Amino acid sequence: MTTTAERHRRYTGPALFSLGFRPFFLFSALWAGLAVPLWAAAYAGLLPAQTITRDWHVHEMLFGYLSGVIAGFLLTAVPNWTGRLPVTGAPLAALFGLWVSGRIAMLFAAPLGPIAAAIDSSFLFVFAAIVGREIIAGKNTRNIAVCVLISALGVANLLFHFADHELARAAERGALAVVSMLVTLIGGRIVPSFTRNWMAKRKLAPAPAPANRFDFVTLILTAVAVLAWAVAPASTLAGAALLLAGGFNAIRLLRWRGWRTLAEPLVLILHVGYAWLAAALIMLGLSTLAPALVPSIAGIHALTSGAFGVMTLAVMTRASLGHTGRPLTASASISAIYLLVNLGALLRVASPFFPAAYPAWLSAAATLWGAAFIGFFIVYAPLLMGAVHSINKGHRRD
Repeated sequence: MTTTAERHRRYTGPALFSLGFRPFFLFSALWAGLAVPLWAAAYAGLLPAQTITRDWHVHEMLFGYLSGVIAGFLLTAVPNWTGRLPVTGAPLAALFGLWVSGRIAMLFAAPLGPIAAAIDSSFLFVFAAIVGREIIAGKNTRNIAVCVLISALGVANLLFHFADHELARAAERGALAVVSMLVTLIGGRIVPSFTRNWMAKRKLAPAPAPANRFDFVTLILTAVAVLAWAVAPASTLAGAALLLAGGFNAIRLLRWRGWRTLAEPLVLILHVGYAWLAAALIMLGLSTLAPALVPSIAGIHALTSGAFGVMTLAVMTRASLGHTGRPLTASASISAIYLLVNLGALLRVASPFFPAAYPAWLSAAATLWGAAFIGFFIVYAPLLMGAVHSINKGHRRD
């Protein structure tokens, strides 16, 4: 039987297509770094608003950027989960090409019409089929929920394109709910695991609390809360459930003892990303129950710019180092990326509270947030496009 490491050693094509994280992380980051400033420029009247619309901005962050990062992560993680061979070479290039085609199609959505929607929508369904095939063939039923969530994201994308306005907005919230669950589910595995490994090497105790029923309850509460919000965003039940879920996730985070990792930003940032998730759920709950106190757009951007933006950069920076054989420690450049994305998120969340300064704060937030992702592209391009010198060391699991 050919092992993953042997498959790596046999691979002789372009380094960029040797593993899924390489093209998807690199170019998803580039797209995020370009798309957000483009939207801010259109909002300011500097670009044609009929092309770079609010819906385009939402779509390209949810179904463009995030779908690409999720693909990069899962195409690299699933072989570890299943023991099966990774998708490499021409099949990976074809899948990546489908994602790129979706980004181009959405830039020309007005003249292309339904054709653009069809091109874009196909990526998530093809990707879900690949993940599902690998999980089922590898008899890794523990992770079948991930495949279900990817499929749900694909359905939400389809509805976003073809449903009426009200259902499209529900699909948008549904997509936010799906990604929130992915962060809760996968973050709940990797944050304590990486923290535990880092603390063990330094003989620090006590270690992060092991997963138990509390984590299971937190997952269920979060699923109920985000689903209720997706279906009925103005309901008291949804607001109360979001507050409860946010509180449970905050407690869950404290159980992982992230304050012990201050010496290593590469680990600390995972805790910061998860803290954004807990804060976002609480803010969404407050915006539902007391909209005059907390604008809903602030809670949404705490989730997107904060939780999703910070957590994806945390995962991309770490995984890219680990899987290319580099030391798992943050350089000054990586730490600067973390600072920029958090500052951008903070400004974006704060901006609705200061209506008079909103345009200026929005521009500043977009500039900082976008700079973080352009920074990732600049710093990591040599690693992700360079020679596959770590192949002979086998596949890195962390």
